[in-house]
Amino acid sequence: TRQQKIGKLIQKELADIFLQDGIPVYDCMITVTKTSVTRDLSLARSYISIFNAEDNEKVLKAVKSNIKDIRFRLGQKVKNQLRVIPQLDFFIDDSLDYIENIENLLKQ
Repeated sequence: TRQQKIGKLIQKELADIFLQDGIPVYDCMITVTKTSVTRDLSLARSYISIFNAEDNEKVLKAVKSNIKDIRFRLGQKVKNQLRVIPQLDFFIDDSLDYIENIENLLKQ
């Protein structure tokens, strides 16, 4: 349960960082759909959905190139809740595309 609580906390704060802090590299909307934390709380894997972007891989590379800045901002927000800020790893969440594909197949 501790892993889940920390995962939810990191997910919420990362969403705030992407939506409110406005990191200037992105010209699209990024939402954090899921975050899971390893047992030793050293790594947080976050799945992001990218909207209004021509190339999702390009945006993911931009996010990964700014991991240090994102982790620093995350540390500023959760410094009172967490003693050690986990390393961040981002992946594209393609579950919405999968759901849309299934719906299109069912309509046929």
